[in-house]
Amino acid sequence: MLSARSASTDEALALFDSLEPASIEFMLGAWKGEGFLTEHYMDGLLEAYHWYGKRFDSDEAVHPLVFMGRKGNQVLVNPVLVGQSLRLAKHIHIPRSKRLGHLFQCCLPLFRTSRSRARLRMTEFRGKLSATMIYDQLPINDVFRKVDDNTVFGCMDSKGMRQPFFFILRREAGNL
Repeated sequence: MLSARSASTDEALALFDSLEPASIEFMLGAWKGEGFLTEHYMDGLLEAYHWYGKRFDSDEAVHPLVFMGRKGNQVLVNPVLVGQSLRLAKHIHIPRSKRLGHLFQCCLPLFRTSRSRARLRMTEFRGKLSATMIYDQLPINDVFRKVDDNTVFGCMDSKGMRQPFFFILRREAGNL
């Protein structure tokens, strides 16, 4: 399922529940993100707008949204500034096109931040204590389960979101 990057929500939850919890120490470093399709309204949205992944500098300094800029540079984005767009995706179709993705890249300086916008804590979710990224200003928790030494399966738990959103993170080389 993980290699196919697609499953039903029930199958994704069963996979998530079967995996070992991740520790805070394990999550430290830079991670490249990939979508995992479950017919969620956010499927493919982040990738279309050049989402790169997440960066965990410490338990108190987490960058939840890292995007690729037009020159191949990584840009740390303030989730509050793009969070409303993600919420809109629940009600209206937000196009996932190359053209809009490039336009978003041009606008990245407007969303840029240098400050940490989340933190890591161990929380219990679906019966297991696991590393969880807690957004500072949004009602969102991303819970992580360990697939192997370089891969985690993430589940976004957001207030008011009935269906969880899933994603995969792969550790960047040199971040062990």
